This record gives sequence, C-alpha cells and structure tokens, in this order.
Amino acid sequence: MILVDTSIWVEMLNGRIGKTSEEQLFNFVTCGPVTQEVLQGLRPTPRADGFRDAFLALPVLSDPLPKSLFLAASDIYRVGRDKGRTIRSSTDCLIAAIAIENRVPVWHRDRDFDAIATFTSLQISPRPR
Repeated sequence: MILVDTSIWVEMLNGRIGKTSEEQLFNFVTCGPVTQEVLQGLRPTPRADGFRDAFLALPVLSDPLPKSLFLAASDIYRVGRDKGRTIRSSTDCLIAAIAIENRVPVWHRDRDFDAIATFTSLQISPRPR
C-alpha cells in the first residue's frame, strides 16, 4: 500500500505524470486530509465527476481520525521547528502522522514530506512501477 499525497494527484490530473496502471491503483490508499485537498481542487467537469467517483472508491486510512493522530501531527510540527525544519503545511504533518501510524510510505512531490522524513520514521515511496 502507498499513501498518495495531493501533490501527486494534482500532477496526474494535469497530465504531468504518466498514466497509472489499474494494477498500481490497487496499491493506492488515501486519507481524509488528502481526500479534502484533492476534491476541493476539482473543477466541475464530467471528467472530474468520473475521477471523483473512482477516487472515493480508494481505501481510506485512519477513518475516522482519532485525536491521537492530531496530537502526533502537532508533535511532528513542533519537533521539526525545534530542529530548524519548519513545515509549511500542518495538513502535511497530519498526513505524515497517518502514514507513520499505518506504516505505509507516502508518494509525493512536496518538500515538507522529505523534511519530515529526516526526523521521524516516515517512509517515502519512489514512483510505483
């Protein structure tokens, strides 16, 4: 399983990442924060409606989100800041906490996750093959 970050979904939707095979999609999971970010950015088109339906069929990690994950996200932010690595997005801290808790790597194109991985057990996924 791979938790796919919003940064990757945006690039896929904009055609900047090649097509993903159906087999790869079976390995993808999402979480509440990624779902919100992706769906709030969709423009109303027939293509978007189809994507939305397919996206909502993905398995969702940590649903509903327990308070412990919000506490873990705040710890990620604070520890990073203490180490001189201020994370730009508190949502990325929450996504990272979900990935760490579920022991799944994150596929992303967002420097916040690379920073978080330097001081946590967050796993980063290379592009799936």
